[in-house]
Amino acid sequence: MNNLMAILVMSIFVNNIILMRFIGLCSFFGVSNKLSSALGMSAAVFFVMNLAAVVSWILYNFVLVPLQLQFLKIIVFILVIASLVQLVELFLRKNMPGLFKALGIYLPLITTNCAILAVAFLIVDYQYNLLQTLIFATGTALGYTIAIILFSSIRERLELAPLPNAVKGYGIVFITAALMSLSFMGLIGLFGF
Repeated sequence: MNNLMAILVMSIFVNNIILMRFIGLCSFFGVSNKLSSALGMSAAVFFVMNLAAVVSWILYNFVLVPLQLQFLKIIVFILVIASLVQLVELFLRKNMPGLFKALGIYLPLITTNCAILAVAFLIVDYQYNLLQTLIFATGTALGYTIAIILFSSIRERLELAPLPNAVKGYGIVFITAALMSLSFMGLIGLFGF
């Protein structure tokens, strides 16, 4: 149980997929300008990441490894993620058209979101069992959610702030992301990892 809690805390805070590993930045910067779209994107990423991690783990351990086809993992993982994103896209288009329009091009980009693909690769590299895989994927998705919600909240306030022209737009966005990354880096010593 202690090991599972360590995996969860490390994946949320210590090895945050966005702010410590710098993976998945496209959707992080693209969708974080409003809190509502950040919440929608984080829910979609949470669903796809968890399901993709479990399905990828099952396919890797019960199909690819026994047949000695581990070299096909990239193709298999991408196909799993693309299929799941299509399901999310169909669901949002039918049930939440406002959120579907708000996410725009970034929803199909979840297919190529390297954060989701990285989780699939990391569970193989770390040799996690199925429960550890689910905890790791959940923690990583929660870390993504925390990062994008905090960032979108800050960006909404920055739109109203009087800023010099030199840092307006993406200049202040990158500075803010760097400062957030430094704050998460400080959590490494706090948790003792």
